Amino acid sequence: MILRRTKMRRSSQQQRTTTDNTVRIEQDTPTASSPPAVSTPLSPPAQPSIPPKQALSNQPETPPKSATEPRGAPPLKSPEQPITTTPNEPTSGETQAPPKAPQLEPPKSPHEPSTPPPVDSSGHLANASPKLPFVIGVSGGTASGKTAVCNMIRDRLRNSHERLYDRRVVLISQDSFYRGRSSTEEDLKHAPESNFDDPDAFDKEKLLECIQKLKSGQSVQVPQYNFKKQCSDSYLQEDPCDVLILKGILLLQCQHVRGLLDMKVFIDTDADVRLARRIKRDTDGLGRNVTSVLEQYLKFVKPAFDTHIFPSRKHADFIIPNGVENHVAMDTILQQVQKKIGYHNLCYTLTNLNVIEPTYQTRCMHTLIRDKEISKHDFIFQSDRLIRQVVEKGLAWFPSSHFTEKQVTTPQGEPYNGLCFTEKLCGVSIDRSGEGMEKALRACCAEIDIGKILFLGPDQVHDTLPKDISERNILLLDPVLASGESAIQAIKLLKYKGVHESQIILLNIISAPEGIERVCKQFPALKVVTSEIDVGLNKQGKVIPGMGDFGGRYFGTHDC
Repeated sequence: MILRRTKMRRSSQQQRTTTDNTVRIEQDTPTASSPPAVSTPLSPPAQPSIPPKQALSNQPETPPKSATEPRGAPPLKSPEQPITTTPNEPTSGETQAPPKAPQLEPPKSPHEPSTPPPVDSSGHLANASPKLPFVIGVSGGTASGKTAVCNMIRDRLRNSHERLYDRRVVLISQDSFYRGRSSTEEDLKHAPESNFDDPDAFDKEKLLECIQKLKSGQSVQVPQYNFKKQCSDSYLQEDPCDVLILKGILLLQCQHVRGLLDMKVFIDTDADVRLARRIKRDTDGLGRNVTSVLEQYLKFVKPAFDTHIFPSRKHADFIIPNGVENHVAMDTILQQVQKKIGYHNLCYTLTNLNVIEPTYQTRCMHTLIRDKEISKHDFIFQSDRLIRQVVEKGLAWFPSSHFTEKQVTTPQGEPYNGLCFTEKLCGVSIDRSGEGMEKALRACCAEIDIGKILFLGPDQVHDTLPKDISERNILLLDPVLASGESAIQAIKLLKYKGVHESQIILLNIISAPEGIERVCKQFPALKVVTSEIDVGLNKQGKVIPGMGDFGGRYFGTHDC
């Protein structure tokens, strides 16, 4: 998304200015050389006949990678060697062998991981990595208002009364990473002749190291550059934070730095305004005269803007004309940041994971269903409220190809052009606990068919699924995703029945990072929707802090 003003003019140097107060959202268009994306339907394999109970193999599941390992930063790559990934999906012309009998591993308890992670004395994960910061990069030409925008974002985040958690915000300037210069009296006299706007003027390696450490939850020593001495004469320690704001004229020009940013903002301000601000700043703050400021601007600043800074705006997620004076754009960015930082780190790394937006209402509902003293009636009521939100989020994730236009007539006799869902849906509950989600699902989709998958023991599985299950889109119901063992077994059974994983949306109330990673990585085309991600699993394989046995509490048998 790019926020821009509607009236704009471009100078001979391709600089763009604005004259009105409206904001427009734009999306990048593909180049002419890019082939259009083609969606090829996948033909489901023939459905084999399966008896109600099947023998399960005892082959162990590949142990999942721990979700508590620190993410770290991506390795440096050459700009000429972009990273591409190819989904592991069969081509339309590929001949598929007849399906064999399903090799299903013995399902374990939904709360039993393959290898329990270590925990400390309080029951939390011993090696759990800290919540990674949300990184915002703010770029733009000299004196465009970057500092004012960064300060407003920082202050609004610190002083917001609508936040769910206290947040630590750190602001770092790219200017801190200028390469040191000679500090002799003669060199200082000719400092205005130095090009501070060239990409090579910055120590990109130190900047990358600083961002990577903060993103991995470490403290860093940030150099403080002294423009009068032309060197870094002190250091400032910055501790791990929730939001990291970076500002600089060339932040978006460097590919490696862009790769570490979660949100990229470009401040677009008129050239004459920027020049006036620079003259005032350098004459008042650095004691320079107007002539030297203009000479440096024409010799270094303006050419660097035309060559490096202005072209980098194409990488921005948001373009803000006139900075903090554009209140609509600033409010939009603040809303996006507030929304993003409430999410778990896995939301940034797993594209097939969707967590419903945290609000005071969802927080209250989670507080109630996790309270061991709550009554059965209140537990059911609050659980149904949460499940309905998860179901609605899952339904909203279906692509536009699943909908067609439909015109209806309103009671006033007027036509209304809307949409209708054209694909077949089916809910599938896993074990008895999944049945607790069926009521909320029917409240959203009254006529939906619901099948069941029941694991009777280590060697038996029973399912009641529609005969045309391979032609349907599946809402798989599993209220608590712990190690992911039961969900994986259910998904494998559905795939054996001819359902492609892209047709499945797994719905959970709460999830453990271990289970999410296993499911999302093993089935990359499948989608997972949950309302909250908990800390992890304890030695007993139970989600912590968790909410106990959902099925037992929902149906009133947890004391049996």
